[in-house]
Amino acid sequence: MELQIIAPIAALASIVSALYLYRYVNKHDAGSPKMREIADAIRIGANAYLKRQTMALALFVAVMAIILGVAFANYHLAIAYILGSICTTAAAYFGMNAAVRANVRTANSAKKGVNVALPVAYFGGAVMGLSIVGMAVLGTSILYFIYNNILHAPETALSTVLGFSFGASALALFAKAGGGIFTKTADIGADLVGKVELGIPEDDPRNPAVIADNVGDNVGDVAGMGADLTDSYIAGMMATMLLGAAIYHEPIYVILPLIVKALGIIASILGILFVRVGIKGNPGASLNRGTFATCIIFAVLLFLTIDS
Repeated sequence: MELQIIAPIAALASIVSALYLYRYVNKHDAGSPKMREIADAIRIGANAYLKRQTMALALFVAVMAIILGVAFANYHLAIAYILGSICTTAAAYFGMNAAVRANVRTANSAKKGVNVALPVAYFGGAVMGLSIVGMAVLGTSILYFIYNNILHAPETALSTVLGFSFGASALALFAKAGGGIFTKTADIGADLVGKVELGIPEDDPRNPAVIADNVGDNVGDVAGMGADLTDSYIAGMMATMLLGAAIYHEPIYVILPLIVKALGIIASILGILFVRVGIKGNPGASLNRGTFATCIIFAVLLFLTIDS
C-alpha cells in the first residue's frame, strides 16, 4: 500500500470515530423535563442561527466561486473553493450539534460523579475535533490526488486545491465573526434585562435573553471556533505542501504533510482511549495522560514512517 493512501483512510476513520462518539453521547439521559425543555430551546435556536447563516453565506460562496473560476480561467479552482466551504460548514455544524446535546447530558451525568460526567463531556468535545481533522484531510487528499491524475503535475494540482483552503477561510471568517457578535450582543442584553431591570439572577431561564446567550455561546464558541480551527488546520497543511513543492520538486515531499496529518489522526484516536478517570480520580491527570499518550504514539508512528 502506498503511503498516500494512509491520508484518506485515516480521515475516514476520524469521521467514523466522531459518529460513534456522537452516538455514545446521545445515548445518555438528558435529565428532567425542565432540563430537556431548556436544552431543546438552546438546540433549536442554535440550529436556526446556523441555518440562516448558511443560507446567507451560500450566495457569497456561489458568487466568489464564479469570480475565481473566471479570473483564473480554472473551474477546478471554483469547485475546490465550494467543497472547502461545504466541509467547513459540515464540521462546524456537526460539532455544534454534538455540543448542545452533550451539555445537558454532562450536567445530568454529573449527579452520579465525575467519572460518569467526564466521558460525556470529553467525547462530546472530541466529536468536533475529529470532524474537523477528518473533513480537512479527506477533502484535501481526495482533491489533490484527483487533480494530480487529471493535470499530471503536482504543482499545478496543488495550486488548484488551494481553492479548498480559500473556501474554508471564507466560511471561517464569517462564522467566527458572526457568532462572536451574536453571543456578545445576547450576553449584554441578558445582563441588562435580567440583572438591571428585572433583578433576577444571572443565567436565569426565566429571562428569554439567557436562552439567546446560551445559543450564542454554542454558535460562536463551538461552531465559530470549529470553523476557525478548520481553516487554520487546512491552511497549515497547504502551506507545508506548497513548501515541499517549491523546495524539493518531488511528489513525496508534497504529500508528506498529508501523511503526517494522517498519523496525527491515528495517534489522537488511540489517545482518546487513555482518557479514563476512576470514582475518586483526577480529571486533570486523566486528560494529561491522554495528551501524553497521544504525543508518544504520534512520535513512534512518525519515526517509523519517516525511517521507512
